[in-house]
Amino acid sequence: MAIQGPIPVSFNQVFPHGCYVVGEVEQVKDFTASTGGRTVYAKDKTTGELVWQVAVMDADPTLKAGQKTVAVKILSPVQPVPPPPLPNLPFVPVEFDGMTATAYVAEKTGRLAWSLRARAMRAPRSGAASAKAAAGKDVAA
Repeated sequence: MAIQGPIPVSFNQVFPHGCYVVGEVEQVKDFTASTGGRTVYAKDKTTGELVWQVAVMDADPTLKAGQKTVAVKILSPVQPVPPPPLPNLPFVPVEFDGMTATAYVAEKTGRLAWSLRARAMRAPRSGAASAKAAAGKDVAA
């Protein structure tokens, strides 16, 4: 099979309605390597970069409550910082760059699940740039 490893996906494929930060950015622990009182933090097997994660809420109105919150892992040598909050919004809107999805079978349910990774998080694009990105067109930075 030609597909091996993480599958590159765009932010708009994963979160067509957008998403919001609903948790803190935390460093992911490597539970296999951690022993006793010694904590070892996870590193990406391919790049060697530290792995961080943040909980986000999918803004898709058709999702059930239990499906709305997912974790996105971010590969970065330093702790990623969420965008600043916007006035009059209870949650911080966010977008991710360099996303990949890896399929796995969830142990608890036996169902297909997805592990989401990204290279960076940032404030959402606005106006024409966002519309072009959603349409899949190239946008100059």
